[in-house]
Amino acid sequence: MTITPQMLGIFTDIYGSYEAMTIGRALLIAVVGFLTVVCILALIALFIKLVAFIFSAVEKKNAKKVETIITPVENSPAPSAGNPLPEAESQGELELIGVDEPTAAMLMALVSYKTEIPLNRLIFRSIKLVEDEK
Repeated sequence: MTITPQMLGIFTDIYGSYEAMTIGRALLIAVVGFLTVVCILALIALFIKLVAFIFSAVEKKNAKKVETIITPVENSPAPSAGNPLPEAESQGELELIGVDEPTAAMLMALVSYKTEIPLNRLIFRSIKLVEDEK
């Protein structure tokens, strides 16, 4: 028993008749299907680029609003400018509360970079993780 298009009933939906497709028509349908998939993927890529552009614009806008506020500690003895510290020596003890050491080191390096104060001149008393309550 051979399977004919009349048994399958699929060619009426695609091709419009129960006749067997020729190679040319089958290739035409395959090419149109392939081009449809490529066009849809291109539209998805453009949509992703548009969303990324929107998010980067919003992020740049919000970055301008953020200000770094660093207040000096009034009662801490800071080393005088005339007495430089050795490169490997630091000031004081540091208490970490809910923060691991690599994260604390990154935060201290960021503060040093943003304030343009050498890291061995800064005195950190503690670094505490603050949870967001939303």
